[in-house]
Amino acid sequence: MYLNKTIGIVVPAYNEENLISRVITTIPSFVDYIVVVDDCSNDNTAQIATKFQLETPDRIILIEHTSNQGVGGAIASGYKWCRDHAVDVVAVMAGDAQMNPDDLPGLLDPVVNNVVDYAKGNRLFTGDAWGKIPKTRYLGNAVMSLLTKIVSGYWHVADSQSGYTATNLKVLKTIDWDRMYKHYGQPNDLLVRLNVYNFRVCDVPIKPIYGIGEQSGIRPFYMIPKLSLLLFKLFLWRMKEKYVIRDFHPLIFFYALSFSLLLLSLPLFIRIIWIWISVGHIPPINALALMFSGTLGIQTLFFAMWFDMEYNKDLK
Repeated sequence: MYLNKTIGIVVPAYNEENLISRVITTIPSFVDYIVVVDDCSNDNTAQIATKFQLETPDRIILIEHTSNQGVGGAIASGYKWCRDHAVDVVAVMAGDAQMNPDDLPGLLDPVVNNVVDYAKGNRLFTGDAWGKIPKTRYLGNAVMSLLTKIVSGYWHVADSQSGYTATNLKVLKTIDWDRMYKHYGQPNDLLVRLNVYNFRVCDVPIKPIYGIGEQSGIRPFYMIPKLSLLLFKLFLWRMKEKYVIRDFHPLIFFYALSFSLLLLSLPLFIRIIWIWISVGHIPPINALALMFSGTLGIQTLFFAMWFDMEYNKDLK
């Protein structure tokens, strides 16, 4: 136990036979349950976890997927086990040993003390993050963090792709884990769902760990376009759920007007380019129309973001 709270650790693992032992053996002794979720690995991950389970069957739980569900699916399975066994606070530590156990108390403290409902690690707080994190992943993370601020409504958090998190039992009982995104967009999806239910979230500084033999399946140039589409869908869902169904807010009109004007600006811009190429000059009325729609569209977009930021400022 930790400060009179039962603690669980969910360890999603896929083909981590080289590092899963290191993860399990370095988890602090105050952790009550270690839930290893083998996501249908092709190596000896499950066999190694089974050996540890046989040694401490009351502490180590092994869940084996019969088909690969993705890291989000593995986390969801672990969360559901902890929810069903009423574990007070649950953290996630991936099976690739990239999450420093020394950072665990810092993540648990704000949740255990009921300061927030969900704490997430932020690797970007440290000054050496740029030197340790691969550059493409760092830049990809920065782009996704900016988009996730807009989409989730948590404007005060960054490093959106960090999976080192801690959450309380209330969150475990509230979120429908079967509907959560099952792949690498899981942290982004979860932040949106947390915002809809007005859960408090904070960032906690953690140390980035790379170059220990981990094998990442993340390809930033492939993932960013894919996750951007997911984020757009999540944004529309949050607007509907939070600002239409649960509590109507006029920022909906600002976002709708902004998107309409910016979409209108695109054909106007194409038309201006076509006229300029064809006749060599741009009619003033066309330039004025583009300037009006573009400027007003950007202005109303910023107003909508500001309303959203103000509405969610108490969720820090």
